Amino acid sequence: MRYIVSVFALCAGFGGAVAGAPAGLGEMVLIPAGEFVMGGDRRDDQGYQERYGFEKPLFVNERPEHRRHLDAFLIDKYEVTNAEFKAFTRATDYPEPMAWIQNGYNVRDDKLRSAHVSNLRWIARDYFHLDRDTSRMEKPALLAALFEIQRRRDRLPVSSVSWYDADNFCRWQGKRLPTEAEWEKAARGPNGNEYPWGNEWRLEKANTGDGIDSEEVVMPPGSFPGDRSYYGVQDMGGNVSEWVADFYRPYPGSDLTVSAQESRHRVVRGGGAGTGHYALSLFFRSPRRAHADPEMRSTDVGFRCARDVK
Repeated sequence: MRYIVSVFALCAGFGGAVAGAPAGLGEMVLIPAGEFVMGGDRRDDQGYQERYGFEKPLFVNERPEHRRHLDAFLIDKYEVTNAEFKAFTRATDYPEPMAWIQNGYNVRDDKLRSAHVSNLRWIARDYFHLDRDTSRMEKPALLAALFEIQRRRDRLPVSSVSWYDADNFCRWQGKRLPTEAEWEKAARGPNGNEYPWGNEWRLEKANTGDGIDSEEVVMPPGSFPGDRSYYGVQDMGGNVSEWVADFYRPYPGSDLTVSAQESRHRVVRGGGAGTGHYALSLFFRSPRRAHADPEMRSTDVGFRCARDVK
């Protein structure tokens, strides 16, 4: 408990500059008006449910395949980053993600600079999990190591945020969360690609977390240039899954039954790098639908924003 109180003391206050997001983040892509293919009629002919022990049948909530017409809209080219969300929390006094308190990301640079070296040593060890003997490190070396970690985290997509957190951020920016249909059109293009890049599964195209030997399997947005949709939107196949605006509902004409509890859920789209040994292609398909309680916070769920064309 002593450690928690001390970190809170270091982090008191929200003022001060925030490291800027990488160049290009915040850019939006115009998705033109028109029809597109939504959903699909795929069935579990390979027995994935039994083979991997999934609780529910696969693909049922994607049916039936249908065509939708959408007006033109704009969608973020990249997922929202930690640095962008931190700017929001500090400008508005919005609560920071609990994960930031647990890993030290919420600590301001000026608080680290003013901390005694003995405090920096245990913060580096217990919160930043610095893989070095911090007991022998002096303040300049400690600060350099901690700032390097913080700047790397700045560039990562924000996660461990609820649907409400995502919605509030987008509204603060004068935007909104994309609808489920908008997200799918931006990912699949007008002809209903199975994956953002096309119809063939390519493991190297997206960040699935496969082969990454690190606690942080997510990567800065745009790190996988192959994970690019027909319209040029990045990371809709992997990296983090994303909240969208809609409540979880069956598509028109579907025989899907949604429980009362599930009907209060919001839809989550896209594959995440936190699927571990389940790095199967079906998790990264653009028509795939997931859903969760809007209060849920997961290390592999983030978001991007959209807005109407004025």
